[in-house]
Amino acid sequence: MSRPHVWATKVAALIQGGNTQAALSQIKVAPSVTDVEQLRTLLTQAKLLARNPVLDSATQDQISALKGSRLHRSP
Repeated sequence: MSRPHVWATKVAALIQGGNTQAALSQIKVAPSVTDVEQLRTLLTQAKLLARNPVLDSATQDQISALKGSRLHRSP
């Protein structure tokens, strides 16, 4: 595994500290698919993803949203 980005470790720390709402807000504005995937890996290793299905679905939704095609409006 590559070295986790700072974003993933900070959001994982929020979750471990019990601040799930702040973590969900951060997941919704995730910078990239790689960051969210690394967050999922960190949460799986800490066994937090299995205990919190809301985080599981939020990360999966954000990955699919970031991977999907972007709709652009013409200027």
